[in-house]
Amino acid sequence: MTGNLNERAQELYHGIRELPIVSPHGHCDPAWFATDAPFSNPAELLVVPDHYVYRMLFSQGIPLSDLGVGSAGANADPREVFRIFASHWNLFLGTPSRIWISYVLRETLGIKHDLSAEVADMVYEQIAEKLAQSDFRPRALFDRFKIDVLATTDPALDPLRHHQAIRACTWSGRVVPTFRPDGVLDGSDPEFQQNLSTLEALTNCDLSSYSGYLSALRARRQFFIAMGATATDHGIEVLHTEWLGEPDALYQKLRNGEGSLEEAQRFYGHMLIEMAQMSVEDGLTMQIHAGSKRNTNHSILREFGRDKGADIPIAQDWVRGLDTLLNRVGNMPDLRIVLFTLDEATYARELAPMAGHWPCLRIGPPWWFHDSPAGIARFFDQVVETAGYFNLAGFNDDTRAFFSIPARHDLWRRGVATHLAEQVSRGYFGLDDAEYLASLLSVGLARQVYGLDN
Repeated sequence: MTGNLNERAQELYHGIRELPIVSPHGHCDPAWFATDAPFSNPAELLVVPDHYVYRMLFSQGIPLSDLGVGSAGANADPREVFRIFASHWNLFLGTPSRIWISYVLRETLGIKHDLSAEVADMVYEQIAEKLAQSDFRPRALFDRFKIDVLATTDPALDPLRHHQAIRACTWSGRVVPTFRPDGVLDGSDPEFQQNLSTLEALTNCDLSSYSGYLSALRARRQFFIAMGATATDHGIEVLHTEWLGEPDALYQKLRNGEGSLEEAQRFYGHMLIEMAQMSVEDGLTMQIHAGSKRNTNHSILREFGRDKGADIPIAQDWVRGLDTLLNRVGNMPDLRIVLFTLDEATYARELAPMAGHWPCLRIGPPWWFHDSPAGIARFFDQVVETAGYFNLAGFNDDTRAFFSIPARHDLWRRGVATHLAEQVSRGYFGLDDAEYLASLLSVGLARQVYGLDN
């Protein structure tokens, strides 16, 4: 039985492995594709931008500054950074980072040696030689990776100049922005008041009133849509939604820097509903990433800034957290809200039953700490029986590491094939259905949920 199962999984995998990549959510830099400049060096490629990598090294006592991270590491020698990484390659055994980077080294860069201290300099030189070649520039790799569309994540105040440059050039690659408005919704953001001033200047809307504030947000959404955006993205620590009868008073307090943290959270909860209502109007898919306690290592925050590997998952209450939003717009079948969690306990208990009922909801794939072989298997085991397959959002790689995109999609497709092969072996459906679902989970659902069919 095991042999037959493995053969069936391989058959399903080979049917989807060469499908184009649809990447509807990620954090690649659009400047790469606007300028098509060569990637600078192997350390900047594989270590410096990847928090999966440097958080593991930091956990074993290696200072972030030695890894070229942040302004404190700006003067680090990239060769030495790569030596440290290669010398500690064994630390990644058992992690998805090991799988992704091994794929990048072997399949993308053609490196035949396993990383180690002994071969660090030689591998560095081999990678550096590849990066100097035209075939390894961003646009050529985009085409080689068979990426059909790639979405970046961009602050609401971003002028999107790189996206404009991409649209103006002769290259045919499709790179679209995603509207990330947290900086102009979250009154607890230290730069909230300055962000509102910038928003006012960008839109020529009068932000002295709440209605003017909403008009400015609508204007920015329309600007992003004109640049190709099909989605918004919202990151929130603890999910909360409520409808404020008179939001202007609280808006004015926060605009003047006088609101409390609790008031900022209440206003943000109200604005999530406003964002959902705007998505009903303009058709943007809404993404909610909840459950990450950000920047828990305060000394790292002070020295290196935000998003340096110290974000930790926390428990969520999706049912109560989304109650007000869903009872306002959740029955609208044309609205799409994709939910991402770091709290796996909520998959079977809350998210699958919710997506299996509310027409607007879809469940995002395993995120961050859980986009791994075991995490993918747990995900399918916990959500499919209640939500089915058609209430899922397919796959997105959610990465800053461009070279890892094919590796992450390959890992997902292997997980899909294994899961579907197991379903067939149990007699739940036949091979024809499994082949159809494999394509849907690899590409089709992402196109549908994010409005990327065109």
